[in-house]
Amino acid sequence: MSKGQRADVGLMPVSNRLASVRRLVIKIGSALLVDEQTGHVRRQWLESVAEDIARVRARGTEVVVVSSGSVALGRRRLKLPAGVLRLEEKQAAAAVGQVGLAHAYQEVLGKHDITAAQVLLTPGDTENRRRYLNARNTLDTLLKLGAVPVINENDTVATQELRYGDNDRLGARVAMCAGADALILFSDIDGLYTADPKVDPSARLIAEVPELTPQIRAMAGEAQPGVGTGGMVTKLMAAQIAMGAGCAMAIAPGKHLNPLLHMEQGGPCTWFLAETTPQSARKQWILGSMSPAGTLIVDDGAARALRSGRSLLPAGVVAVEGSFQRGDTVLVRDRSGALLGKGLAAYGADAARTIIGHQSAEIETLLGYRGREELIHRDDLVID
Repeated sequence: MSKGQRADVGLMPVSNRLASVRRLVIKIGSALLVDEQTGHVRRQWLESVAEDIARVRARGTEVVVVSSGSVALGRRRLKLPAGVLRLEEKQAAAAVGQVGLAHAYQEVLGKHDITAAQVLLTPGDTENRRRYLNARNTLDTLLKLGAVPVINENDTVATQELRYGDNDRLGARVAMCAGADALILFSDIDGLYTADPKVDPSARLIAEVPELTPQIRAMAGEAQPGVGTGGMVTKLMAAQIAMGAGCAMAIAPGKHLNPLLHMEQGGPCTWFLAETTPQSARKQWILGSMSPAGTLIVDDGAARALRSGRSLLPAGVVAVEGSFQRGDTVLVRDRSGALLGKGLAAYGADAARTIIGHQSAEIETLLGYRGREELIHRDDLVID
């Protein structure tokens, strides 16, 4: 399946959903990854997850892992006391734990000849447009090169006021950034129930959620004590982000060995269905949520190429208007002034003025660095 295509994950039988996913994000919580008694990685379990990743990659699915665990690993090594840590203690624990976490993933994935790549994110990396583009391009490049990005919140620099607060929402932001078809939140529960099954024995597992109604939101409970920080409330927040980005999301039990295989074999879970594709959702975001900062004027050949679904290359641009930065929204017009579309600029206005009219192969010579081949990539472009 090509990059521009996407399986309609929400429209398929449950047993086929994972088999049809092109790009998958897996979120792993601390309670699954780290043994609460010893403070060490649950090695056998993590090796089984690596087996799952190798298996789905072999059928063409790209995988991104969002992993908690750095604080839980680091606090034991630093002999920090049990209970809630102060911010600076949590940051110190994360700094120590991230080393061990990255090493563990490197070892278990390396057994399958898979390269692990550590990526640390802060909230601004998915909320600031230019940093968002940097993060997205890094993930795309790693996946194209065959690596598995292993992502964690950068707790060593995050502040109490500015942080994701839990890796459920981080997983959803990463899925949005990566243009993923599906996000799986592995948890210590089977999915969303009509009530708390620990309290109400008549609680029923909900297999599919097509819409986050007030009734669905009312079913969420509070976070349970332990090494993790998430709860059903944060999982529904993650679902809202993912569904809005055109990404289906599942809450599934993760304590089993080979949890992905367990899902594929009919294990319990709750799917939150997306009504659109990641690409369509992204283009709606570009179309409706940003004010243009400039304009690119294109020649007739470029106008025809854009209408046929191509990217905008520097060679087809004849003029640059306005002052904009990389990642800003710009309009695209033809020589007569007719509006062709709207997109995210891969270069700032000054750099764009330098490279317009030239072939992409000349960009490095003209600018002194090797940037994107396109002024606007087709994934970042909405044509009227």
